[in-house]
Amino acid sequence: MNPFDKALYHAVNNLSGHVAIVDAFMKFIASDALEIYAVLFLVAWFTLRKEDGQTRHGLIVAGCSGILALVINVVIGHIWYRPRPFVVLPNGTFHQLIPHSQDSSFPSDHASGSFAFAFGSRKRGPKWVQRSFLILAILVAFARVYVGVHWPTDVLAGVAIGWVTNVVTWRLERYIRPFTKIGLRLFRLGEKAHSVSRIDANRSAQ
Repeated sequence: MNPFDKALYHAVNNLSGHVAIVDAFMKFIASDALEIYAVLFLVAWFTLRKEDGQTRHGLIVAGCSGILALVINVVIGHIWYRPRPFVVLPNGTFHQLIPHSQDSSFPSDHASGSFAFAFGSRKRGPKWVQRSFLILAILVAFARVYVGVHWPTDVLAGVAIGWVTNVVTWRLERYIRPFTKIGLRLFRLGEKAHSVSRIDANRSAQ
């Protein structure tokens, strides 16, 4: 393993194991990022203005970016196996706070998906969504090293993959728009749905 990874890994990982509440928080972030993003996505989807289909489309694109990032990671993981820190480091030289399989460490699925969500939301997402997604992505990347299951360059690669998938999905966003339309129709959202609702309301009033 290269000296940069070892030095930075130990600098971050050695912060763990000292304060129980901090360890618990980092374990939660490292393990349950997908669920947190799902909650944030749903909160944003249902709290936006009813007619705001464009911003909701941005959320769908961000979600597709995250999915694409995970697909890319699966391909990379099958091409090149990189052992995780707890596999190659001597016992007693690190803290592993969460259980994990000995599959390939590179790149970090959690970091890739998190940054793909964060970068993907930057064009159309509300400011609170953009900021919360980005803050969570940074926390996830840090936490994966903190809990001892990734090397620093694993998560740095995740940042890069997240950026690439964000660029790709936004260039192809017109092909994703039909899925957004389905979601808008399903929940009677978007400009057309809002117009229909107003017409129905006016008819009822008459």
